[in-house]
Amino acid sequence: MEYKDYYKTLGVDKKASQDEIKTAYRKLAVKYHPDKNKDNKAAEEKFKLINEANEVLSDPEKRKKYDSLGENWRQYEQAGSRQSGGRRSGNGRTGPFTYEGDFSDIFGEGGGSGFSDFFEQFFGRGSGGASRGRSTQFKGQDYQTDMEITLEEAYHGTHRLIQLEDEKLRIATKPGVHDDQQLRVKGKGGKGSKENHGDLYVRVHVSPHPRYSRKGDDLYTTHTIDLFTAVLGGYTIVDTMSGQVKVKIDPGTQNGKTIRIKSKGMPVYGKQNQFGDLYVQLQVHVPEQLTDRQRELFEQLKSSY
Repeated sequence: MEYKDYYKTLGVDKKASQDEIKTAYRKLAVKYHPDKNKDNKAAEEKFKLINEANEVLSDPEKRKKYDSLGENWRQYEQAGSRQSGGRRSGNGRTGPFTYEGDFSDIFGEGGGSGFSDFFEQFFGRGSGGASRGRSTQFKGQDYQTDMEITLEEAYHGTHRLIQLEDEKLRIATKPGVHDDQQLRVKGKGGKGSKENHGDLYVRVHVSPHPRYSRKGDDLYTTHTIDLFTAVLGGYTIVDTMSGQVKVKIDPGTQNGKTIRIKSKGMPVYGKQNQFGDLYVQLQVHVPEQLTDRQRELFEQLKSSY
């Protein structure tokens, strides 16, 4: 049975933080996901191994056991083949550890469908615990996929149909969902014991918008007004995500001035009737072509000013 170097599998250092492990796993899971590698057995096996490595390294308790006992896995394998009630070292001699009872006594009930023999040997499904007749509980693997939506869909809420093995899932988003936000669909991951299935995690990607940029729940845009409205004041019609609004422009408004339109930003995720603000940068349009009479009037205005 081959030793599994889970750190090497995820391409991280043994001192990697939990965030670094999470980032490495997500990147590899997307790359080797079965949906992107149809009929590719090598990618399928790689995907399984990635999930197995993540199952251990993302769990602080399992990671601690793996780090401390992983280098002695061969001795545990040998010890697991013996079913003695006595206390002995894993290789029949004084060793770096002692073995007593089955492996589930050491690690707790664990494991997962589709995991390697190495994983099962360590986490409760090896030969040492198989003969006890104990009902082994294990959680199925978590799955991850991506979902791309527009800013308008993020504003109003939307849904996508995702094909997962032989089942179609309707994944819905609430109004105000953020870019890179992760949604959890409970129990739709890999199958585990009884109802202890894994979960499906859907990462939402909001496409860039040609007119609006987003910071938190606030939106930012630009709007053009004519020179005369900027000088004399008046009103202009501004487009927002929820429709057009009439906005007052003060006399003497300068080019580049930013005005705030309250509650016309994005919905606050998970909260009804709460919105961010819309910030509008005003751009004053200077007339490019003037008649002789218009030019004369501007000259008079210039002289009087």
